[in-house]
Amino acid sequence: MRKPVIAGNWKLFKTKNEALALIEELAPLVSGVDNVEIVVAPVFTVLPTLPAALAGTGISLAAQDVFWEEEGAFTGEVSPRMLLDAGASHVIIGHSERRQYFGETEETVNKKVKAALKGALVPIVCIGETLEAREAGDTFKVLERQLKGGLEGLTGTQFAPVIVAYEPVWAIGTGKVASDDQAQEAHAFIRGVIAGLFGKSAADKVRILYGGSVKPENVKGLMSRPDIDGALVGGASLKGASFASIVRYSE
Repeated sequence: MRKPVIAGNWKLFKTKNEALALIEELAPLVSGVDNVEIVVAPVFTVLPTLPAALAGTGISLAAQDVFWEEEGAFTGEVSPRMLLDAGASHVIIGHSERRQYFGETEETVNKKVKAALKGALVPIVCIGETLEAREAGDTFKVLERQLKGGLEGLTGTQFAPVIVAYEPVWAIGTGKVASDDQAQEAHAFIRGVIAGLFGKSAADKVRILYGGSVKPENVKGLMSRPDIDGALVGGASLKGASFASIVRYSE
C-alpha cells in the first residue's frame, strides 16, 4: 500500500512572516491526518524559519531546487548539506519551470538526484510534456526520455526513496487539468518504465504524484485512479483552507 503524498510547491511566493502565517493557518486544519504524507516547499530564504513552526504538525519541509556539489565557487547555488542544515527533508528536482526558464536538462536533473540521495534528501523528480509534444503524440517518448535521463546510473536501492511527479506542462498554472483518464494513462506508463529500469517491486512501491492545476474540486477524481499516489500542488497550496481540503481529499 503506497502512502499518498500531497506536496505544496509555493514557488516564488511568501516571505518569512507570510510563510509562518500560512503554517499557522494550515497546521490545525490538517491536524490528525495520518493517512497522507504532507510536504511544503517554500523559497530558500524561508526554509530555516519553518522547522520550529512545523514541529509536531506532521508536515515535512522541501526545497524547490538543489545544486550537485557540496561546496565551492558556485555563486547563487545551495547544496544538499545546506538544505539539511536549514531543516529540509525533501527537494523538488527538474520542475518544468526550471527546465523552461533556467536550462535544466536530463543531465543536470540526474546530477541533482544523485547529490540529493547522497545527502539524505528525498528527491521529488518532476517530468512532463509540453502541449506541442502531446499534440504531436510524443507524450510517452518525452516521459521515457526524462525518466531514464534523470535516473540514469541509480541502483534499485538508491532509487527506493525517490518520488516521481508527473506534471503536464500545458496544465501548470493554466487552469487546464489532464482528465482523470489522461493522468492515469501517463502514471501507468511511468510505472511501467520504472519497472523496466528497477524491477516490478520498485515500480509497485514508488509514489507517482500528479501536478498541474490540482484543486479541491478535482483532486478526488485524480486520486481515485490506481496509479496516482498524490499531488504536487501549486497555487492551491498558498492558502491553508484550499491546501487542507486537498490533503483531506478522502474525507
